[in-house]
Amino acid sequence: MSSQQSSKPPYLDPNLPIEYRVKDLLSRMTLEEKIAQLSSVDVSKLLDGRKFSVEKARELLKHGVGQITRVSGSRIGLTPREAAEVANAIQRFLREETRLGIPAIVHEECLAGFMAFNATSFPQAINLASTWNPQLVERVAEVIRRQMRAVGAHQGLAPVLDIARDPRWGRTEETYGEDPYLAASIGVAYIRGLQGSDIRYGVVATPKHFVAHGVPEGGRNLAPVHVSPRELREVFMFPFEAAVKCAGALSLMNAYHDIDGIPCAASRELLTDILRGEWGFQGYVVSDYGAIRMLKTFHLVAYDERDAAIQALEAGIDVELPDRLCYGDPLLQAVREGLVSEELVDIAVARVLRVKFLLGLFEDPYVDVDRAPSLFDTEEDRSLALQVARESIILLKNDGILPI
Repeated sequence: MSSQQSSKPPYLDPNLPIEYRVKDLLSRMTLEEKIAQLSSVDVSKLLDGRKFSVEKARELLKHGVGQITRVSGSRIGLTPREAAEVANAIQRFLREETRLGIPAIVHEECLAGFMAFNATSFPQAINLASTWNPQLVERVAEVIRRQMRAVGAHQGLAPVLDIARDPRWGRTEETYGEDPYLAASIGVAYIRGLQGSDIRYGVVATPKHFVAHGVPEGGRNLAPVHVSPRELREVFMFPFEAAVKCAGALSLMNAYHDIDGIPCAASRELLTDILRGEWGFQGYVVSDYGAIRMLKTFHLVAYDERDAAIQALEAGIDVELPDRLCYGDPLLQAVREGLVSEELVDIAVARVLRVKFLLGLFEDPYVDVDRAPSLFDTEEDRSLALQVARESIILLKNDGILPI
């Protein structure tokens, strides 16, 4: 059934308040359509070679979808033009061949540049912080935003706001270093540059990994974290609080590990009580890749995918990435059996729909395929990358170099 009706329903009217549009659309959705908004589908499952497959989409997207995983950053390596064509084809399918015509958010990686073919590669995140120049970092994020939106991407899984306090940890270079104030300052600048002054032309930022991911036991990634409540708030939460309160981040990603035995993916205290109750976060929380299923396979606190889905949803994770592992049939079954309320599903779906309306996707989800390649890796972009590299140089030992 086509979503295009002779008389448009209220949710398609851009002149109405967004909260009204969300409420109207939510009231029209089936349970299957709601749960579809809480998950993502890897773009590789929707392709035949390097082209969009309508047949595969009819199988996987019949109820719609919340997000599409990495159109540009997939292992297939689409060119900017190809990525724009695929993104447009997916949005066209959702608009024309699903019942309600709800567009998808395309998410990508963009830690130190848009992780895509022909995109500008900037110095790593630790270098961005080493510039001590938030204005420069904001300009970097603006370039990333332009390149991402050119090919139909709407959400970037960055910045990493973990505080690095253990050099044995293998992801230190992804962070802004060991100082919470510097990390907060650089992170706020990055988020402002990525989201822009008008989110209709911006990219949703996703500060991660909430929280204290940078101090795992023994320096081993994913290992348990043991910190005091005071240190957790004053050091590790500080940049995230700034991201929410000062930069208005529209999304956030949980961390894989547990803190004193409680997995972050199942912590209502972190993802609801503090994030929303204390800080007033208005966006949606996405899971780190596979983190919900890891409640079963890694943390051993859930006995199956259904139980994992219940724990994550009740904690406050709204969207499962990168694919439908738990927020698909397992969650659908849990709601139908009365193990989790549909009202809780509605709350999560409303958060997702709100951002889709803010992005303007219901009005125009398409990009200019012909223009997209010209917006990638310009001479000005490369000059900016060089400036960042120069400003991030650190003098480790002064052998008469300074003073000049």
